[in-house]
Amino acid sequence: MITVLGSINMDLIATVFRLPKPGETLAGDNFVTAPGGKGANQALAARRAGADVTMAGACGEDEFAVPALTYLRYDGVGLDRVRNASAATGVALIFVGGDGENVIVIISGANGLVSVQDAEAAVGAMARGDTLMLQLEIPPATIEAALISARAKGIRTILNTAPLTADAPRLAALADIVIANETEFELLVGRAGLDADARELAMLDYGRKAGQTVIVTLGADGVVAARDGKLARAPSLKVDPIDTVGAGDTFCGYFAAGLDAGLKFETALRRAAAAGSLACTKPGAQPSIPFAAEVDASL
Repeated sequence: MITVLGSINMDLIATVFRLPKPGETLAGDNFVTAPGGKGANQALAARRAGADVTMAGACGEDEFAVPALTYLRYDGVGLDRVRNASAATGVALIFVGGDGENVIVIISGANGLVSVQDAEAAVGAMARGDTLMLQLEIPPATIEAALISARAKGIRTILNTAPLTADAPRLAALADIVIANETEFELLVGRAGLDADARELAMLDYGRKAGQTVIVTLGADGVVAARDGKLARAPSLKVDPIDTVGAGDTFCGYFAAGLDAGLKFETALRRAAAAGSLACTKPGAQPSIPFAAEVDASL
């Protein structure tokens, strides 16, 4: 069983032939809305990977509250621990360039009201051996309480250090598994401009000191993990990217689902890398998350 404690957003997505420079105005190509939020994205990905998933978090009492949960509800993610908060539902403003790259601005809204009490209730409903997955789009005190409570209860914890905040190094030290992209990892360890060899050495050192598993996603170059003093790698699929929004969340959800299903670590890593690649071939975050059959066929 997987519980995801995290953010729930509505994504407002504009596509443009290239991303604008500071101070520049460009004409866009298209505009759509879609459910999002790193927490909700990862919960949906884990569910589509085949896991039983509960989402814990908050929506507002506005016009976005119902559509923000559309995909989670339809796909069978448990929503009993999603509450209504006296704030607007979280929103992400996303611009996607013609090459698939994106820039994102997040308005936290109700996500900023996910409380320590919410964390304690979510973890309290879990059992030893379950998996708790978190990101950094809810208050740090809430994340810290969840990680501490889960460790005491024998629950496996996965922290995706995105978007990276000043609290990330402290919070990451409390998790069993840390997932970051290459930029986030450099900021996490305070070392910029690492080449591949230096990054892998830094990962091994980081994991060894904290007794953790560290995973760094590398986009088209796949993913590398440091675990028990050894490195593991998985390639990305060769795809023509349309939109990279949600690819990292898809990886996280599929990876958590793989571990929850008892797959070997390397197998879970490889399946998650393939799922993240496939997510780049469709627009939007949640609409692009592939189903298990698509991922298995790609492998």
